[in-house]
Amino acid sequence: MNSPRVAALALLALGLSLPLAAETPAAEQPLVQLPYTPSLDPAAMDRSVDPCVDFYAYSCGGWIAKNPIPADRARWNVYGKLQDENTRFLWGLLEQAARPDPGRSASQQKIGDYFAACMDEAALDQAGLAPLRPELEAVAALQDKAQLPGLLARLHGGGVSALFGFGSSPDLHEAGRVAAFAVAGGLGLPDRDYYVQGDPRSLEARERYASFLGELLRLAGDSPEAAAAAVQNVMRIEKALARGTLTQVERRDPRRLDNRLTRAELLALTPSFAWGEYLAARGLPELSALYVTEPAFYKALEGLLAAEPLPAWRDYLRAHLLRSSAPYLARPFADASFGFYGRFLRGVEQQAARHKRCVDWVDRDLGEALGQVFVEKAFGPEVKGAAVDLVERIEKAMEKRLQALAWMGPKTREQALAKLHGMRNKIGYPDRWRDYAALEVRRGDFLGNLRRAAAFEERRQLAKVGQAVDRGEWDMTPPTVNAYYDPSKNDMNFPAGVLLPPLFDLRLDEAPNYGNTGGTVGHELVHGFDDEGRRFDEQGNLRDWWTAGDGAEFERRAKCVADQYGQYTVVDDVKLNSQLTLGEDVADLGGLLLAWDAWQELTRGKKLEPRDGLSPEQRFFVGFAQWDCGSERPESLRLNARTNPHSPSRFRINGVVVNMPGFAQAFACQPGRPMVKKPADVCSIW
Repeated sequence: MNSPRVAALALLALGLSLPLAAETPAAEQPLVQLPYTPSLDPAAMDRSVDPCVDFYAYSCGGWIAKNPIPADRARWNVYGKLQDENTRFLWGLLEQAARPDPGRSASQQKIGDYFAACMDEAALDQAGLAPLRPELEAVAALQDKAQLPGLLARLHGGGVSALFGFGSSPDLHEAGRVAAFAVAGGLGLPDRDYYVQGDPRSLEARERYASFLGELLRLAGDSPEAAAAAVQNVMRIEKALARGTLTQVERRDPRRLDNRLTRAELLALTPSFAWGEYLAARGLPELSALYVTEPAFYKALEGLLAAEPLPAWRDYLRAHLLRSSAPYLARPFADASFGFYGRFLRGVEQQAARHKRCVDWVDRDLGEALGQVFVEKAFGPEVKGAAVDLVERIEKAMEKRLQALAWMGPKTREQALAKLHGMRNKIGYPDRWRDYAALEVRRGDFLGNLRRAAAFEERRQLAKVGQAVDRGEWDMTPPTVNAYYDPSKNDMNFPAGVLLPPLFDLRLDEAPNYGNTGGTVGHELVHGFDDEGRRFDEQGNLRDWWTAGDGAEFERRAKCVADQYGQYTVVDDVKLNSQLTLGEDVADLGGLLLAWDAWQELTRGKKLEPRDGLSPEQRFFVGFAQWDCGSERPESLRLNARTNPHSPSRFRINGVVVNMPGFAQAFACQPGRPMVKKPADVCSIW
């Protein structure tokens, strides 16, 4: 249930490394069809647990006991298992598409040849660093800081993440048009806090990261002494960039990112960087204004450009070229990447099987070509129709709540209803599939395919600048088991992957479906009205449409949620950062309330019978809990406590039901039980 933020710019993301094909478990085979698991599974429960004490354990204890975390995962839950099944299904589709049949369509040829090239590990090992030589030579040829903008444009254009991010997104104040955005970036650790905090875990992470960079540089041919000296330069630059970067919590406030600068103002902010050369190389020579989301970061960058010598910049760019590329290179590089990003940071025991990595990369780079095949095989029109009906019922429930909300005044209510009525719903897959005709895919050139795919996407994104926003475009692919709300477009997006059993199950009664998928739909809808989404109006413009009194009342009620979740311990002595998770926690609570209202309205006057030893009301709540049954490694919990805006699974369930009187009634929970709050302590916003 992720909500995209202003710009997702790094096209070659941090990834796990690449195992040998022999490491694929012998029993794992492609799926010819997706398996069926009901959206409420009695076997997933642990009825020895009192639901009034720990509802999550009661609903999910059986699932957790039967589903240990796989060795190649940091966490394992219902979403992850369904995504894994989708991956195995796509694996079969891609193996079929990879056969050099002259009858293949253009889309089948591209996804099949991309997959075939990816699976050829012998060719990767034989190539070594050769595919990266042109970029490495370009970095080595840097003879003057004045050449840095052109070189950086070349690296960014090929998907290499370094120094800062540059891309496009709807204008914050003219949401119907696309603007350019320059964002903070340039860090190899997952968050700026790892660079600036002095706790043991941060210190160890910096040491391990420096060791990882040194290993990459030695693999690329540096002597141990040269690699160590280069790493010192890289770490010094990254620490300075981190000090100028906003925290995760600060970045959640879109008002902090609202810094539209003219070209002259940008040049004044960073006079040592030739933006004209960079913009021309990125295809935007006439760009007159853009959003600089973190001016303090660019001020820090200016200081570094003036102070750091040229060799330090060569070291930095070379290290980040290797770091961004390592998961896709020969095994020693991929192993090094996995060792740091997978094993150390997330506690993952072994690399994912090769076919899983390749399916993921096809989905990332050719996602709508692959998604079109997925939809044809796995997502029927009856499922889409049922999902549309569910979404409309959830929206009607929100309309009734807004109209009856006692704490909201008429002026704010009018604007809130306008936003609700202006919300667009995208269900299953795009109405118009993306055209990949301009992307060349070669069967024997995996690294080249990666670079060309990254360049294709970079050009596609920057070509939007100054154009009208395409409100039909998706930011997730159809097989993805997730959903999102986009505040800049004011739309909800539910890919086909999240509308399959055990999440959305047309074979079962409405109660678990509304508790599960209904809660998901309500969650995304409430994102339009959470502490971040409420800053945007019905068109997607960043605009304060709240009266002062209503805004203050919202903040007071949201504080109740933050205070509750701030008491939870994630792992060891790590507390939940409830200011980081506030938007998701508010959406979880508000979303289930909407689903409850919609289900009650749907079943009003119907005689509902118990099933599986559960009343209809109990089935609603158990269906809700079972969407997030799962476990997570301690290392991953610690990392996510710093970087993930979602609370851990147990709190996403127990933290919601304690605020719902209907839950206590359904399970006859008496006052004073852990899952029952005093009426005066119940958090209520929507």
